[in-house]
Amino acid sequence: MGQEIHEVVFDAEAFAEFRRRLEAETTLLATWEADGLLREQPFRLGFELEGWLVDAEGMPAPRNQAFLERLGDPQVVPELARFNFEINDTPLDFSPGMFDRMHTSLLRRWQRCEDAARSLDMQALSIGILPTVGGEHLNLGNISAMSRYHALNEQVFRLREGRPIELCIEGQETLRHRHQDVMLESATTSLQIHLQVGSEHAVRAFNTAKIISAAMVAVGANSPFFLQHRLWQETRIPLFEQAVAVGGSDYSRRVTFGIRYARDSIMECFTANLERYPVLLPDLVDAPPEQLAHLRLHNGTVWRWNRPLVGFDESGRPHYRIEHRVVAAGTSALDIVADTAFFVGLMMDLMQDAGGDEQLLPFELARASFYAAARSGLAAQVHWQGGWEGPLQQLLSDVLIPRSQQGLESVGIGRQEARQWTGIIARRVESGQTGSAWQTAWVDRHGRDWRALVQAYTEQQAAGRPVHEWRI
Repeated sequence: MGQEIHEVVFDAEAFAEFRRRLEAETTLLATWEADGLLREQPFRLGFELEGWLVDAEGMPAPRNQAFLERLGDPQVVPELARFNFEINDTPLDFSPGMFDRMHTSLLRRWQRCEDAARSLDMQALSIGILPTVGGEHLNLGNISAMSRYHALNEQVFRLREGRPIELCIEGQETLRHRHQDVMLESATTSLQIHLQVGSEHAVRAFNTAKIISAAMVAVGANSPFFLQHRLWQETRIPLFEQAVAVGGSDYSRRVTFGIRYARDSIMECFTANLERYPVLLPDLVDAPPEQLAHLRLHNGTVWRWNRPLVGFDESGRPHYRIEHRVVAAGTSALDIVADTAFFVGLMMDLMQDAGGDEQLLPFELARASFYAAARSGLAAQVHWQGGWEGPLQQLLSDVLIPRSQQGLESVGIGRQEARQWTGIIARRVESGQTGSAWQTAWVDRHGRDWRALVQAYTEQQAAGRPVHEWRI
């Protein structure tokens, strides 16, 4: 959810001054881009992984402050709810063995998280939506201590004029639920993949990330249940979109797939932030404009499923990153790295197409395919380039997995390493057993015992096998 802020309550002067600084920093970023300051950046890869804390019975354990103190790792930070946390990994340069290094680093950090949680009689768990989380857990009594989260709740409901969230998700079952705060969002944990790109590649990278979102949301699906209802294969998608809704049209939704591809510059997104989205957190930062503190804070309150970010490298030089947010948290470290490698391979291969994939798959079809895949997973009927339409499972096997392997090899990843990680995706697709498919199959066999489901999931995750090998 981003950086901490200094205030919780804001007056009209704060909003006006924040807006002035936001305008100035947006103009400054546009100048940097026009001057080529963000060009010729190396590709680099990073990720964030959100997690849960659960007790011995698989119920949410709202004790992340004690957990983080015991862990003592600055790369692991609070999230919105006291039963959530987030792992941040050190960015990697593209080079042979990068995904093996990513796997080793994630395993070590996750093991330390598990050890810290166990020492406090809890369990660290990586799963999209925890099946045992209930409305009684999703309240402001369980919000994390950071001022940012309290202010976010205050400002969302200011824009809503106090009206409660009217949640409606129509899937295999229909869930209707009224909620009085933003804590529904805390139920939606994800793997967020960050790809650093030079500005000359940023438009293609942003658009390509949208084009492959249908495939990514399906292969990484791990959230079929919420509030004891069986909904979408990736229920995080409609839940997050509604959890912080402040009204308005497609042009102003805070969580969105977007309304079109980028055309000439990724600056179009930052201009849209300025023009379309009311400021939520007008925290005034004592920093020079060159740090873009207000632009970055405002961008952090527009949760595009594919979101351009501005960061700074070790020397202070600014760069763009594309944050891909569609993949659920879980299921094993091997799966998480495989999902990331699959994403990188597809991005690298499709971005090389000289004609531009945007011309081969209209935006409206890419968006429709994304929501179809979130709803139905690998069984979805989707659109692809050149007017192709058919089962996503077939598209993955015949086209996308081979292209991902090809893309990995094109940036120097060895053939054996590329096959190792895309092979995990291939076997998952062939078996049809994603995290969501495993959860729903378990419930079909054993019944709606949510605590037992979480305990069985925990056992499978602890074994370290990829999800296509999990026993039901």
